Amino acid sequence: MAEDMKDLGKYDPSQIEQKWYNFWEDHGVFHDEADPEKEPYSIVLPPPNVTGQLHMGHALDNTLQDILIRYKRMQGYNVLWLPGKDHAGIATQVKVEKQIAEEGLNKYDLGREKFLERVWQWKEKFGNRIGLQIRRLGSSCDWSRERFTMDDICARAVREVFVSLYEKGLIYQGFRITNWCPRCQTALSDIEVEHEDEVGHLWYFNYPIAGEEGKYIQIATTRPETIPGDTAVAVNPEDERYKDLVGKKVALPGTGRENSHWIYVFEKRSGTNLVLPEVTASIAGPASGFILTNHCLVVIGSTMVLQREQ
Repeated sequence: MAEDMKDLGKYDPSQIEQKWYNFWEDHGVFHDEADPEKEPYSIVLPPPNVTGQLHMGHALDNTLQDILIRYKRMQGYNVLWLPGKDHAGIATQVKVEKQIAEEGLNKYDLGREKFLERVWQWKEKFGNRIGLQIRRLGSSCDWSRERFTMDDICARAVREVFVSLYEKGLIYQGFRITNWCPRCQTALSDIEVEHEDEVGHLWYFNYPIAGEEGKYIQIATTRPETIPGDTAVAVNPEDERYKDLVGKKVALPGTGRENSHWIYVFEKRSGTNLVLPEVTASIAGPASGFILTNHCLVVIGSTMVLQREQ
């Protein structure tokens, strides 16, 4: 008996697992046709990014799903485990942009249609790696029904749901702080950013009022290095302390009175319009940040467009 066990040799998963998984997939072992006589049971595999690689989280999640799927098959359910991949828009775009940069081009040189063609070419060439990794886990997905989030049927479904929710008033455009990428020229998700709280410090600065010696408005900030970019100061229209400052000018601290950078003091009303006497100031570009203290607001890094009210 001992001699027989020695003949089995060391277990080599590469010689066993791949062979039998290919056999299962080729023979449709994981495929089940719709059967109204059976109770259905289905799981949609959370689609991993087409640009990514599996990690321990994927391995754990897929294993738990596979346990449920195989258990339900043995119980006689009509089972579907639907696999797929996510297009990972920005991540894929970055990969393709790096590729065409090696040719001395950028996405604007190619134009929208040509750039999309290159994206699809990249997906076909490199996008199947993560699917192969899922197979190596032994996941019993029905690969004959595999979906990609940019497939026509998926894209139509997304548009249908989005428009439907919009028409019901459940989707609307609002003002939010976003993670803006100056290179990609779009907002990026911070879902994988690890936020850390830090003990900060407030610096207080006096902004001199133009033409009124010794009078100033005080602003507190945690980022004094942004002061040279200040373009306006807003005050709470309900705060009596600042009523007499609305419409006046203040100087940026440290710039000197003789050659100062003047900015308006204005009331912040609803919407994006900033009200000045006879003038409406609108923020024409995205602000890089706001400072709020003692009912005062400094708008940083925005372009102010002034126009007279009609």
